Amino acid sequence: MQMAGIKEIKANPGLISKAIEDHQYLLISKRGKPIAIATALDDKVFDIGLKKWILIQAFKTGDLSLGQLSHSLDKTYSETTKLLALLNIPLIDYDLDDEMGVIDSLS
Repeated sequence: MQMAGIKEIKANPGLISKAIEDHQYLLISKRGKPIAIATALDDKVFDIGLKKWILIQAFKTGDLSLGQLSHSLDKTYSETTKLLALLNIPLIDYDLDDEMGVIDSLS
């Protein structure tokens, strides 16, 4: 997730198109208070609904935990993990090279 204030957007309106092109959502604020969200309108937004899509994007970017996502969607962990699997969204994100480096350092 990216965040920009109204003044930043006035000075650099390209912030909105950059966020959308990068498949991110942009939280727009006024005096530090969130007032709007800018996002691309792709098929997934319409298939699962805007609110769910935004929550899932927040999970993907690490802004929400699995527990927070489940609570926000009013689903159990099991239901949430099944939904994420249907959308091909991994539950665990790690860098294999980093993990291999740790293994090498232990031997």
